[in-house]
Amino acid sequence: MQFDTRRRNFITLLGGTATLPLAARAQQPKPMRRIGFLANDPTIPTQDAGKAFLEGLRAHGFVEGKNIVIERRFAQGSSELAAELAADLVRLNVDLAVVSGQNNVTAMKQATRSLPVVMVNVFDPIGMGIVASLASPGGNFTGLTSHVSSEMVGKRLQLLKDAFPQTSLVAVLRTPNFATDQMQWDALERVAPAMNVKLFPVLVNARSDLEGAFATIRREHPNALFASNDPPTLIFRKQITDFAAQERLPAIYPFTDVAEAGGLMSYGASRVDLFQHAATYVAKILNGAKPGNLPIEQPTKFEFVINLKTANTLGLTISRDILLLADQVIE
Repeated sequence: MQFDTRRRNFITLLGGTATLPLAARAQQPKPMRRIGFLANDPTIPTQDAGKAFLEGLRAHGFVEGKNIVIERRFAQGSSELAAELAADLVRLNVDLAVVSGQNNVTAMKQATRSLPVVMVNVFDPIGMGIVASLASPGGNFTGLTSHVSSEMVGKRLQLLKDAFPQTSLVAVLRTPNFATDQMQWDALERVAPAMNVKLFPVLVNARSDLEGAFATIRREHPNALFASNDPPTLIFRKQITDFAAQERLPAIYPFTDVAEAGGLMSYGASRVDLFQHAATYVAKILNGAKPGNLPIEQPTKFEFVINLKTANTLGLTISRDILLLADQVIE
């Protein structure tokens, strides 16, 4: 009887000891996950879009500095720099990459065929050869497309004309080396005659082009400024909006960020909404989903923003009818 008691105590002790490592392992924190982030606009982390991305991750249990590390890189519209930065993120062996912008997605496609990639703000990923289809991307890319369509471009010009009916000559900021630039210009040329508007292109590929572009606009004396949905519009928004203010030019932009930075008006897909949705894709992939099995989404939220403060500063009057159309009026 005494022998049996000792034997039972020994077996109990042995069993308890055997389970200790499992319990200890269960209590250990999960390893940090590393997310690569490649975009054009270096101000994203401090803007609403960047904050929305972090909030979206947090809602799924991923918090920067706690269980994720984000490696941020910014190509500022340069295809050459995008290639270097994409290769750098691949070398860092991140768990996945969030990539915004046509040039950056192209670079990442060339850099890797295995790293999971969540795209944001990309036009026609099928035509670019990035994915097989939106419904079934296949491969290692998924995410959200941008909405750079002929209809969107035409509507943006119409809003400018409706707000300022006297508009007859419009300077169009263009970036010829950007994938969708020609499509946007062609769309403008199709719709402008019906609005009795003449267009002239002003080319901006890099920061060094700004001074010459502004000189061209001053020389031509347009009634208004139209900024295409190209990287320089976002990257150089302060310089562009400051110039428009100096010249008292009514202007419309494709990004809410530009209106918030002092631009007069903007109309386009909500970048905040896009980056918030991108966080959902990131969470799914970090939790085991395959990017090729996640359908690519198109934007569903579009915003017309008017900066009334800027209008008042420039001495411009915007009718009540136009103000009522706005999703947001900055005062």
